[in-house]
Amino acid sequence: MTVQTRSPKLQTLFEILSQRSFKRGTFTLASGKTSTYYMDGRLTTLSADGSKIIGELLFEHLGPLKLDAVGGMTMGADPIVTAVTVESARQGQLIDGFLVRKEAKGHGTKKQVEGNLKDGDRVVLLEDVMTTGGTVLQAAQAVRQAFPQVDIVKVVTLVDRNEGGVEATRATLAEAGLAYEALLTIEAFL
Repeated sequence: MTVQTRSPKLQTLFEILSQRSFKRGTFTLASGKTSTYYMDGRLTTLSADGSKIIGELLFEHLGPLKLDAVGGMTMGADPIVTAVTVESARQGQLIDGFLVRKEAKGHGTKKQVEGNLKDGDRVVLLEDVMTTGGTVLQAAQAVRQAFPQVDIVKVVTLVDRNEGGVEATRATLAEAGLAYEALLTIEAFL
């Protein structure tokens, strides 16, 4: 998608990500790979202007899906989930949130999936930056284990790093029965 074909809200998100989150240098990614650039999505998702536009953009984008909840792996998804839930309340069309821990707590309720989620819910998994899809696959497995009747409608990421290509990530997630969509790809920032 070129800058000229983006919606105004997506263009605003692109500009905020460019200013706050995109960095050049030498970085080791969660996948273990080394990269000459890094997209630190939290610098945008945890900013007031970033959170506002993310909530508006994703609520508008996901609204037609008639979702019960949005969620994802903590910590990258936390501010995105909150932005969508707050915007949904503002719009009077409530979408709840949930978060997935890397592993179940060893105390209290001992849950791996926290928040407002129940069997039968229609949900979307959210991610700030996708590299290979491994993290979101872990989240999907945890959700399906805890709530076998949840319908994971799709996975949406703000930025796909395009490691192996969006199609490779889409194929990996499709094998797990997950539809996939990236709002932006890293090429727009390079």
